[in-house]
Amino acid sequence: MTTTADIHEPTFLAGDEFSIPTFRLLQQDGTLFEGATAPELDQAQALAIYRAMVATRVLDERMLAAQRQGRLSFYMQCTGEEASVVGATAALDDADMIMAQYREQGALIYRGFTFDEFMNQLFGNELDYGKGRQMPIHYGSRKLHYMTISSPLATQIPQATGYAYGQKLAGDGQCTAVFFGEGAASEGDFHAALNMAAVHEVPVIFFCRNNGYAISTPSIEQFAADGVAPRAFGYRMHVIRVDGNDILAVHTATREARRIAVEHNQPVLIEAMSYRLAAHSSSDDPSGYRSKKEEEAWREKDPILRMQCWLNEQGWWSEDEEKALQESLRREVLETMKRAEKRPPPPLDSLVTDVYADVTPELQRQLDALKRHVRRYPEAYPKGARALDPDVQADDTAAKGEK
Repeated sequence: MTTTADIHEPTFLAGDEFSIPTFRLLQQDGTLFEGATAPELDQAQALAIYRAMVATRVLDERMLAAQRQGRLSFYMQCTGEEASVVGATAALDDADMIMAQYREQGALIYRGFTFDEFMNQLFGNELDYGKGRQMPIHYGSRKLHYMTISSPLATQIPQATGYAYGQKLAGDGQCTAVFFGEGAASEGDFHAALNMAAVHEVPVIFFCRNNGYAISTPSIEQFAADGVAPRAFGYRMHVIRVDGNDILAVHTATREARRIAVEHNQPVLIEAMSYRLAAHSSSDDPSGYRSKKEEEAWREKDPILRMQCWLNEQGWWSEDEEKALQESLRREVLETMKRAEKRPPPPLDSLVTDVYADVTPELQRQLDALKRHVRRYPEAYPKGARALDPDVQADDTAAKGEK
């Protein structure tokens, strides 16, 4: 390990295999490692980071429970990786673009995405920005500079390089941060993106969350080399490996990476070493590929508890404040979920809007056929879908008469 935030320069190293040390500042008990220097993080920002981490954990717990109750079709948690996501986001400028994978809800929370906005997307109701077209957890926010999530693995990585190239041409002093797991780093898109970023010298931060597993495949079965970080040297790219559960180290590393990206138009690779405490998704059972002993060992390294200890050391947090925060967040999540559940789905007409500039005759024909079908079999569809579209409304008597 090291307590110095040395971002390694992209020099070619011949001979022996090069092992990159892990940058750490904060011990699990909330004290700094010997020789470590805390980043310039004032009380207000530190508490904002902590609240976002806790809010992410509470949201994840409640939404997984909702999925298990049959109220939600699917969910993915960020449990155990909150410091990586929120710490990195806090080190960025609010106008920097974020290209996420599917565990970066903490980034949105830190930037101000409300629980109402989360719930509208998760339940795909009439207020969902994506008009109910995406499966749950595919968030997006133009105002918060958070690109809508794309399901296919690693596609956001080359997209981030392209977006950052545009930022370079615009000269707006912004960068792009793209998040992905170590499993995505095995995709061809990862290599294409890093090569393009290095060749064209674009301001992009590649943030790899190495959480130990690509669904059920452990890291040891994914690559033989020393993790993902050393790959940067093949592209002559700056790189740093950081303890992903150490909020201070993540923030420091990302802030320095951003400086390099913006001031020198150079890409930077960050590998954050962490652990996925939750299942891969609500469809996964991790007991089939890892032990309880392994999970419990990592629970003792919980990033939220580590930051809480540090805040206590600073005199910035108390048990009473922790209890009040947990209670208020749980209450807000449940209230917003109930509101979102009651809202109807988007109107049927929205299916064909935002596809082409103008609705094509063929799309209109398909929409008209759908409306006739729903009118013919109203009992098979949510009442909200009919109520939102006047053309589909028909009293039960008329509907039965058409059968």
